[in-house]
Amino acid sequence: MSISIYNTLNRKKEAFEPIEPGKVKMYVCGPTVYDHCHIGHARSVVVFDVIVRYLRSQGFDVSYVRNFTDVDDKIIDRANELGVDSREISEKFIRAFYKDMDALNVARADAEPRVTEFIEEIKAFVLKLIERGKAYETDGNVYYAVESFKDYGKLSGRRLEDMEAGARVDIDRRKRNPCDFALWKAAKPGEPYWESLWGNGRPGWHIECSAMSSKLLGETFDIHGGGKDLIFPHHENEIAQSEGASGKVFAKYWIHNGFVNIDQEKMSKSLGNFLMIRDVLKSCHPEAVRLFLLSNHYRSPIDFTDRAMDEATTRLDRIYTLLERAEDRFGPAKADDLADDLNDRPYWKTFCEAMDDDFNTALGLGTIFEAVRTLNSLLDTQQDRLSTDAEAKFRSGRADILDIGQKVLGILAESPKAYFEKKRSHGLEEKSADAEMIEKMIQDRTEARKTKNWAKADEIRDKLAEMNVILEDRAGETIWKVKT
Repeated sequence: MSISIYNTLNRKKEAFEPIEPGKVKMYVCGPTVYDHCHIGHARSVVVFDVIVRYLRSQGFDVSYVRNFTDVDDKIIDRANELGVDSREISEKFIRAFYKDMDALNVARADAEPRVTEFIEEIKAFVLKLIERGKAYETDGNVYYAVESFKDYGKLSGRRLEDMEAGARVDIDRRKRNPCDFALWKAAKPGEPYWESLWGNGRPGWHIECSAMSSKLLGETFDIHGGGKDLIFPHHENEIAQSEGASGKVFAKYWIHNGFVNIDQEKMSKSLGNFLMIRDVLKSCHPEAVRLFLLSNHYRSPIDFTDRAMDEATTRLDRIYTLLERAEDRFGPAKADDLADDLNDRPYWKTFCEAMDDDFNTALGLGTIFEAVRTLNSLLDTQQDRLSTDAEAKFRSGRADILDIGQKVLGILAESPKAYFEKKRSHGLEEKSADAEMIEKMIQDRTEARKTKNWAKADEIRDKLAEMNVILEDRAGETIWKVKT
């Protein structure tokens, strides 16, 4: 089965066909480094980390670029507020970003360019746009003329005339069209600047990604990604700049991840509900955070709650408990546990089918938990000694769980003993008795359904309903939530 990707540009799933067979060039917008990263940043970074891992597991040679915006209005404002140089702010929060992402087992990108390292390339890009009649200079500022790009709005689906009407509320007389956007900003007192043909200044936000991606990946590359909040104006403007400069398709596939809500509300500074990654990690194991972030399809929103994190922790415990039982019985997994033929590895094959369908990690996780149930059942029913065939099946299943977790999902990086010891030493091991009881009742219901004891299954569901526990049966697993 070939990989299909939902392409934001065309609003549909499309078969993935890289420009150069066997190779993938991918650019994802990274953070603007003026503060610590929140859980929304974590979702985007983890989602694309998993996409890269999966593509590599399928034999693709991936060139992955994720940038840092290290000069920006927000960085400058924070620096002025604290009375320090803006470089000090950006360096501090780049280090903080790495600390958070290392904790979440996010692999480094192949290239991680900073805007301040590409100033010459940015100036050259701006000049090219002016020479092609796509941009104009006024008072030391350079603006992109959106009317010069006939396809403006094709990514977001917005019509330029509608945007113009809205933009006229706050008219900037320096612009020919109220929707024109800055490529180069004239220097203001107290701001960092660089010399240019148009005077001292600094890059606009959108131009930096066009310049860095074209330099590192070429004028056309395979995948461009980021959060849904970047579709407009950032990614729309990147397309206008890049295709306006080159006359070529900028990116073939556009992938955008959904938002993280907090207790069913959008994260907002006005609501004061921003959750920083470093604060979440004080009470949650990093792998449980990854598991939570991957538990919904990447395009769907996901709701961060204490209950959701308890569920993720319980599910992670379940996997590690099986792996601990396996090590106690058979010792650590070995390379020769794997079948040579992927078709003889049912869990890996099923997982890949889920991932091939637009990187469906939610469905893919179901494969792991189906394997955990099956392998636990093998150990429970054949406690004394597994038959040769059963042991081979067990070893292969365990290897699949580890391959899926370690190579693609970025979890199960610790030995079971180290995992449980880490939870104990950091005070993360406590689960509520209610959660344990609910999990046991759901397991009993699952067994009743397997034996077609519908009366018992319904009885358990009714008891859980009385406890305000709502069940959702998904492919291969049952998810529970507490009704609020």
